[in-house]
Amino acid sequence: MKKIVLKHIQKEIPSLNALEKPKDISFGHYASPVAFSLAKNYKKSPIIIADELCEKFKQSNIFDNVESLKGYINFKLSSTFLNSLSNEALNDEENFAKDNKNKKILLEYVSANPTGPLHIGHARGAVFGDTLYRVAKHLGYDIQSEYYVNDAGNQIRLLGISLYLGASEVLGKDVEYPEEYYRGDYIIDLAKKAIAEFGEDYFKDESVIEELSTWAKDKMLILIKDNLKSAGIEFDSFASEKELFKLWDETLKKLQRDSDATYTKDGKLWLNSSKFGDEKDRVIVREDGRPTYLAGDIIYHNQKFKRGYDEYINIWGADHHGYISRVKAAIKFLGYDESKLEVILSQMVSLLKGGKPYKMSKRAGNFILMSDIIQEIGSDALRFVFLTKKSDTHLEFDIDDLKKQDSSNPIYYINYAHARINQLVQKSKKSLGNIKQTKLENLEDDEKNLLFNALLLNEVLNDAYESRQLQKISEYLKNLASLLHQFYNKNQIVGSEKENIYLKILLVVALSIRTGLKLMGIEAKYKM
Repeated sequence: MKKIVLKHIQKEIPSLNALEKPKDISFGHYASPVAFSLAKNYKKSPIIIADELCEKFKQSNIFDNVESLKGYINFKLSSTFLNSLSNEALNDEENFAKDNKNKKILLEYVSANPTGPLHIGHARGAVFGDTLYRVAKHLGYDIQSEYYVNDAGNQIRLLGISLYLGASEVLGKDVEYPEEYYRGDYIIDLAKKAIAEFGEDYFKDESVIEELSTWAKDKMLILIKDNLKSAGIEFDSFASEKELFKLWDETLKKLQRDSDATYTKDGKLWLNSSKFGDEKDRVIVREDGRPTYLAGDIIYHNQKFKRGYDEYINIWGADHHGYISRVKAAIKFLGYDESKLEVILSQMVSLLKGGKPYKMSKRAGNFILMSDIIQEIGSDALRFVFLTKKSDTHLEFDIDDLKKQDSSNPIYYINYAHARINQLVQKSKKSLGNIKQTKLENLEDDEKNLLFNALLLNEVLNDAYESRQLQKISEYLKNLASLLHQFYNKNQIVGSEKENIYLKILLVVALSIRTGLKLMGIEAKYKM
């Protein structure tokens, strides 16, 4: 909507390139301070310039009124214009609030080690990433989602050792666990499956650990995919660290084309990452010739950039903050534009139940499982609460609050608005076709303002995506639901003289709520 309005205004005021929304909508739907920027050139008061510019819009059918106020120009949209946007939305719901952006993006998120089920911290990044992906798709970006599987290195061998020891314990053998190993009932459950598949004799000695590690990793990856699917999250592609390491030699050669990229010291190969903002240089090859964890990231990002996307987005846990500068340094040394990589950090989550810390899962060992929370409150509530704050800020919530069936629970409140509209349409004797054909004319301010807010979704989505502040979508939906409930309490809908007008406005509100929730991975409820 804003783009259409701005384009119309620019026919008369070419220098006007942005519109604001006044805090008080009674002043107008949009406003501009352009007169202040023109005052110096025209050597006139901004108030005089604003008055003169307002005269240019007297015959416009987009605006009911354009007036100046202390140098600002306030634009009030017309019922005719809002009606045309409503018709467009209701007659093509599939394309409501969509755009056609021209940018190719590779989005990598979750990428949790395949050594156990996903915990609640993983879930936050997963929900944020999936929603960012959905919104980008809706806005027309050519975006691909990818999961980087850390299936090489010590953590996978440690998984195999933990599973071997767990199976030995199940078989009644005396087991001495090392200081570091994966624990929890999920390891015992996996051990029982391994015994059933391979037989008891398979576990007679430790020679099976490497094979067992690969088997366990594959099982854990299936479990992780199931965890994600339960929250409506699926990936376009998976990248294997183990497979990528086959490209290490050629990647290292490419890296070392820049003579400043690496140097040898104390028998180790170092990345000169401090040259590009890292606090110190990093080892990429150990004394024994084994590449480090960072080497895997270097190979992976080289492969990413070879694929030729316009932009690369990584969503990492907040504990990976220090990795950003070293990875960007490697990208720079590899000959790519490191500014094309954006890293979004996801902070951890604190869970309460009845005001007290949520208990850790015995199945997981020492953390709260994503699957346990979904089972308790459902995927919709989980997704919604993770999208109520910026991803890089700490989040604490009480799961009991998300079970409440009243207005204190925001997801209930929003869904109730959608269900209420559906109920009103059902009560009405008017057909949907008849309602949609109604011409919206001479709307009162409260009618016009509700409709205006319902048509703002595209602007909200663009703002939320570009700022990476997806909580703006949930805030918008809560506000729209509140306006709907206020409107309902103030006006008799069914049976009134304006029944068709009211219902058409409400259909647009419902479409906006339904679309916004869908992009958050939530299906709107029609009955409550």
